[in-house]
Amino acid sequence: MEMRTKLMLVGLLAAAILLPLGTANAAQVGHASWYALRSTTASGERMNPNALTAAHRTLPFGTKVRVKNLHNGRSVVVRINDRGPFTGGRVIDLSKAAAAQIGMIGSGTAKVSITPLR
Repeated sequence: MEMRTKLMLVGLLAAAILLPLGTANAAQVGHASWYALRSTTASGERMNPNALTAAHRTLPFGTKVRVKNLHNGRSVVVRINDRGPFTGGRVIDLSKAAAAQIGMIGSGTAKVSITPLR
């Protein structure tokens, strides 16, 4: 194999290895809703509407994410402690306190971006 081909293969291999690291922090875009139940969450915690928490279908419990309201630019950092939402088209359910911080209480839903934090 000539040197140029070897260098290209090494570059492609490095890109394939590093790609998941870059996509792990990629923003997810979709609609958020909010809830204020006083029940037990999927993580076993008691749901607290005054805490900055959220439900997500797949992110691990304890993951902190920045949720940005794409309509007004306001954002909040929440901790995932529950599963959901289970309504089509929605990507995250915020606690009432988190929804208030990004200005979506009145509308009930908002288009958001979700970015995991390290």
